[in-house]
Amino acid sequence: MAEDEPPVLELEGVAKDFGEGEARTRVLHGVDFLLRRGEFAALIGPSGSGKSTLLNIMGLLDPPSAGTVRIAGQDTGVLGDDELTRYRGRTLGFVFQFHHLLPEFTALENVMLPMAADRGRLEPSMRECGEALLDRVGLRSRIHARATQLSGGQAQRVAIARALSMNPQLVLADEPTGNLDTQTSDEVFSLLREVNQRQGVTFLVVTHDTRLAERCDRVVELVDGRIVSDRSCPARG
Repeated sequence: MAEDEPPVLELEGVAKDFGEGEARTRVLHGVDFLLRRGEFAALIGPSGSGKSTLLNIMGLLDPPSAGTVRIAGQDTGVLGDDELTRYRGRTLGFVFQFHHLLPEFTALENVMLPMAADRGRLEPSMRECGEALLDRVGLRSRIHARATQLSGGQAQRVAIARALSMNPQLVLADEPTGNLDTQTSDEVFSLLREVNQRQGVTFLVVTHDTRLAERCDRVVELVDGRIVSDRSCPARG
């Protein structure tokens, strides 16, 4: 990363409240966080620690009650709703515990959806890009299979390809292996690491699996809405 290149993700004093008046509850307490290009970090913490809330704010799905969120140097707080939606689609990719593929569509069609939504139409280049992405995640032979015909691991690989379709600067993965058996979980995690190492895509992975967290470059721990630990660890891939 060049010295003058802004962080991929920067949070300053991010707080989040829910409820009104006396019922108001603060879930996040002035979180500061920095993620640089090419990093592969894990976000861990007990249930109720605020991980999902923080991830929604990082993913521009929910605004903070206070503080600043910058993605690739852009202060997202100054963007209008339409600008925010467009910026999110072009800079962020998402992988969830449940793949959220559209069941009536093929693997290729699911991967093409973000590109078609962004441009408002289908183009031949989208098909080429989708095929290349599915080939990259090892699913060349399943391009025309419908989502309902895929195994759990295959569906998650399609979800990863879909997350990469807009060439995002940051991929947010929320328990991406939480619904898979141990062997398939290892395979999917290794694929994420491969994408990170070969293409330099930045990843933040929310996980309860400490075994997988220890294979990341950094492990960030959130407890009661505060970051209590942020440490580097040897990446074993």
